[in-house]
Amino acid sequence: MLLKEYRICMPLTVEEYRIGQLYMISKHSHEQSDRGEGVEVVQNEPYEDPTHGSGQFTEKRVYLNSKLPSWARAVVPKIFYVTEKAWNYYPYTITEYTCSFLPKFSIHIETKYEDNKGCNDNIFDNEAKDMEREVCFVDIAYDEIPERYYKESEDLRYFKSEKTSRGLLQEGWRDTQDPIMCSYKLVTVKFEVWGLQTRVEQFVHKVVRDVLLLGHRQAFAWVDEWIDMTMDEVREFERATQEATNKKIGIFPPAISISETPLPSCARSGPSSAPSTPLSTEAPEFLSVPKDRPRKKSAPETLTLPDPAQRESGFRLSSLSPWHSSPQQPE
Repeated sequence: MLLKEYRICMPLTVEEYRIGQLYMISKHSHEQSDRGEGVEVVQNEPYEDPTHGSGQFTEKRVYLNSKLPSWARAVVPKIFYVTEKAWNYYPYTITEYTCSFLPKFSIHIETKYEDNKGCNDNIFDNEAKDMEREVCFVDIAYDEIPERYYKESEDLRYFKSEKTSRGLLQEGWRDTQDPIMCSYKLVTVKFEVWGLQTRVEQFVHKVVRDVLLLGHRQAFAWVDEWIDMTMDEVREFERATQEATNKKIGIFPPAISISETPLPSCARSGPSSAPSTPLSTEAPEFLSVPKDRPRKKSAPETLTLPDPAQRESGFRLSSLSPWHSSPQQPE
């Protein structure tokens, strides 16, 4: 298990981001989806928690088949997806990811939002007070983003909002920006397969960081599109975009009829402080560590695994979106 805490500041207020988050998630999911690939919304319904109160439960499926190397596509089912379950009690959310092909793999994310510049060192005292973790600050303007995600219109060093007059974000902007908020994310990655655990968990955290950086950049870069929206308007945008995204994915019909067959109570129940890793049989042979290749000391840009025909292939999980928090219940 590898635990890290990410802190991502934005030139917004927590109340503003309540709408901006919903808009960004819906638009980003639609942009990243293609026929047979992307994010399918399976379940979206109100949920009542005895501790956190009223919220929203969402289940999504992130289809990733084309993101796998060719050797993996030959052995996994045609419908390969990551399941996202999210409980949103804004400004507190819980998100869990499990994988249909790798039952010993899971990601657990707890998120809290506060109007500050990332200076609260005790925000997760109740969840992980005695757990050792690395704190990582993510700068949405100046941290390097993977080239495939870069868009000039979303470069916050040169972007200025017409409606809010916020931006351009200069070096050290977090020390002078007003308003400012911080998204605190406590991320636990588990991959309990002997010989690969450390390497895979480091790799997944790198992917998580890249996706967090992209999502929060876009939330501010699109601020003029959503800043004037009411909750009812962003709800309608979310509904229409989810419907369009599901149609765009197209070839995989939902396994659950949302209107007729609700998820069993055990599927909707709130998660524990961290997900338990399901027990299963030993790892498949193709996941074993090649004996003639030394370990890398740091997380690789691309995870490489052995291939009978081709020795190495890239494995990318870039469609995974850990900032996908389900929409909160309107007040």
